Amino acid sequence: MEKVGGCRVLHCLLLASSCIAGACEESGGETDDESEPSSASDSGTDFGYATGLPLVEPEELRSGEGILAAELISQTADVDVSGATVRGTVYNGAFVGPTLRLSPGESLHLSLENRLEQGTNIHYHGMHVSPSGNSDNIFLMIDPGATQDYVVDIPDNHEAATFWYHSHMHFDSESQVFGGLSGVLIVEGLEQRLPAPHRDVTQHVLALKDLQVENGSIVADNIDSNAPTVRTVNGLVEPVLDMRPGETQLWRIANIGADIFYDVAFAARFFTVIAEDGNPVERPFTAQNLVMPPGKRFDVLVTAPGEPGEYAFETVSYDQGGDQYPQTTLMRVAVQGDTAPALPPVTALMIEPAAVAPAAVAEHREFVFSGDDTTHNLAINGMPFDMDRIDARPKLGTVEEWTVKNATSEQHPFHIHVNDFRVLSVNGVPYAAAGEQDTVILPPEGEVVIRIAFLDFTGKFVFHCHILGHEDGGMMATVEVVP
Repeated sequence: MEKVGGCRVLHCLLLASSCIAGACEESGGETDDESEPSSASDSGTDFGYATGLPLVEPEELRSGEGILAAELISQTADVDVSGATVRGTVYNGAFVGPTLRLSPGESLHLSLENRLEQGTNIHYHGMHVSPSGNSDNIFLMIDPGATQDYVVDIPDNHEAATFWYHSHMHFDSESQVFGGLSGVLIVEGLEQRLPAPHRDVTQHVLALKDLQVENGSIVADNIDSNAPTVRTVNGLVEPVLDMRPGETQLWRIANIGADIFYDVAFAARFFTVIAEDGNPVERPFTAQNLVMPPGKRFDVLVTAPGEPGEYAFETVSYDQGGDQYPQTTLMRVAVQGDTAPALPPVTALMIEPAAVAPAAVAEHREFVFSGDDTTHNLAINGMPFDMDRIDARPKLGTVEEWTVKNATSEQHPFHIHVNDFRVLSVNGVPYAAAGEQDTVILPPEGEVVIRIAFLDFTGKFVFHCHILGHEDGGMMATVEVVP
């Protein structure tokens, strides 16, 4: 199992030497007939799916009277993936779990029933909520046949943007998420930060997941992220999205897969990024492509070309240093109909993120990601993950500065739970961050310096490589914030 990583083009060029500033080209062809199956011939990618189906959003579960009461069932089931039936490990019988929508100050009351033959649990990725008790506690294990009730209280001042949830079962997270155990979570209110003309634009969730199928089932063992894989948007292969010429839409793009990266681009158009990793940016920025390791989210404004036609939303070719990922069309955008009224560029958010006063650094720490994934000998600071070991004990109310090093020849996405961070530098070069984030790429044989504040919650949580095969292989460590 190998991994991919990347950079953000046109915004401070994180990992500039390995970025590809790709742009989509106009498709020029007609939309595939939706009844025509894929002609893929590689093992694991030829399972009879159809292309050209209309884009459909995942099922949505919305809050009411301050509470989102939801039930999820983790189970092995036959599910529909772009018109084909495959067997996977999924929530509620769908390859993409339901989208959970709630607002700051509300509570998520989630009942998770485990019908799998192995233990499972759940993590609310990017959420700034308690890691203790029955909240975002990835040390809770749900035995086969058991049900766990979670209560996640969203702070009143929680940021509004796109998050996601997924299995975080120790040593089985890759197979469970690759099988389908993930979905999108949206904290409402991002639109209110936009100028008035943009607040009612059409929105779309674009959940990116890939799969490989053998004998009718999604591969669960010896997953190889460098093997040919089928990439989907909302569980559909090359679906079609309609836009009017010149129309602006809000796309919530989320990589909710297990291992692979996306370097997304759309028809040589620029994305206007308004939120990254669930954090509204301090200033919107434009990018022609966006590199998205597993777990990464971008909320973007996208304007369709002015000329009718069919255009590709794609992931461009990308060299991660281990895996080689080819260009792949993810979705086709059919631009047709009357021209939409032009909207002005968004250069600032009407409600800016709250400013955080500089604080003295209480502790400097260094963590080194190392190992060889071909032998599953992966570690942080020379030690593979041990759930009974605490690797750092920050004090509540303090700020720390971490130097996170990559001792390998390929990229690793660093991710931490509960508390987001600000990137200060990459390979010694100052980084002009647009805000806080929860995932950043560690360059090969390089380092990233971050500053992180532990302000609101005590308790245990983890940080790790978000290539889940690496997490399972030992590239994870535990933090305990103490009074």
